[in-house]
Amino acid sequence: MLDKFLKYIEENHLFNKEDKVLLAVSGGIDSMVMVDLFIRSGIKSGIAHCNFCLRGRESDKDEELVKNMAAFHKIPFYSTRFETKKYSESKGISIQMAARELRYDWFEETRRKKRYDVIAVAHNLNDNIETLLINLTRGTGIAGLTGIKNSGNNIVRPLLFAPREMIREYQIKHRVKFREDRSNTQTKYTRNKIRHLVIPVLKEINPSIEATLNETCERLGATNDIVNYFTDKLRKSLLKEKDGNLAMNITRLKPLLRNNTLLYELFKPFGINGSLVSDLHNIAEGETGSHLFTGTYRFLKNRNEIIISVQAKTKDEYYKANSLAGLRKIPGIVSVSKIIPAPGFIIPSDRDTACLDFEKISFPIVLRKWLPGDFFYPLGMKKKKKLSDYFIDSKLSRFDKEKALILESGSKIAWIVGERIDDRFKVTDATRKILIIKSEAEKSR
Repeated sequence: MLDKFLKYIEENHLFNKEDKVLLAVSGGIDSMVMVDLFIRSGIKSGIAHCNFCLRGRESDKDEELVKNMAAFHKIPFYSTRFETKKYSESKGISIQMAARELRYDWFEETRRKKRYDVIAVAHNLNDNIETLLINLTRGTGIAGLTGIKNSGNNIVRPLLFAPREMIREYQIKHRVKFREDRSNTQTKYTRNKIRHLVIPVLKEINPSIEATLNETCERLGATNDIVNYFTDKLRKSLLKEKDGNLAMNITRLKPLLRNNTLLYELFKPFGINGSLVSDLHNIAEGETGSHLFTGTYRFLKNRNEIIISVQAKTKDEYYKANSLAGLRKIPGIVSVSKIIPAPGFIIPSDRDTACLDFEKISFPIVLRKWLPGDFFYPLGMKKKKKLSDYFIDSKLSRFDKEKALILESGSKIAWIVGERIDDRFKVTDATRKILIIKSEAEKSR
């Protein structure tokens, strides 16, 4: 097995001979055999162990075994304890998912702090085919049928070639100590049901089921590479960058709406899953303003386009300044200056620059999000206008309306930032001092 182990690492370029590898070791048979293989290979390594405090004294005994083994072989040892139940409750996720998040975050943190090149985890070939069957029963795209990857995100899986029987034979031969987690025998968990109930039946049909399913994973992985190559090219041809967002022409998208699988593959990088594909249909065929959230991204129809933007979680913006110095500190304000206009002074036509009569300004100045009911007197007009009507007349997209900020002086709107100033604050021939404010351009039109 040692030769196969080294060959698998080399052929799959998991890491270089001079790299330092952080071994994720639970104390179970797979990870303890992995440690033994690394020791016999002479690869520079350290050991990381997580105690999830879920099985009382049993969890502590796991930690003791791993710690003692590391000490005996003089291997650097790192350990941590988690309040896993409390974490799962606070996050509203399962214990299994909580443990997974906790351990991988801590492994990566330890890797960086202790300067290891990669993290090795002890998934084996049986884990791989169990994952395939679990995904198949839950429903998945082609990527979910390719099994576990042997490397990615600083994680390598050097035992992925080995069936569980091979690992057991190695453990017996080399008398590798390990501890059995009794929960592995309980069939209340999905993976254990697949392992103990489903695969034995499949082996009756095909005694070589592990090898067969592993080969199927490999073929589907190659097929997935082809699909990704095609969809990446198609996605790039459909999406165009537009003012920090991505815009997609609906006329070009409509011929693809008949193929839900293609839509899923195209837009899964933006959080579209199988259940959201129909919502994407509705947006493409709906009215301007139709939108959906995927958690990380937002899809919004704006005329004949669908705009995809990152959905940032931000609080409502509200800033108050009691002086010009304070105004300069407000995020989004690039520069603030007060000048005495010289003869022939020309007001900049740049929408991101406001020229206001300084003597009509009163502090504090407030920068805030616009609100329903807000009104102003647009430059050149003597009648007030609701901001909502102004946005409609100006054909602002929904994104721009949501991002719109106003500069308020004395409870009066002096400037719709990046759009238009209020006529009451305009510079005239009688103006003696001018306040010039420049903002960052952040528009999607």
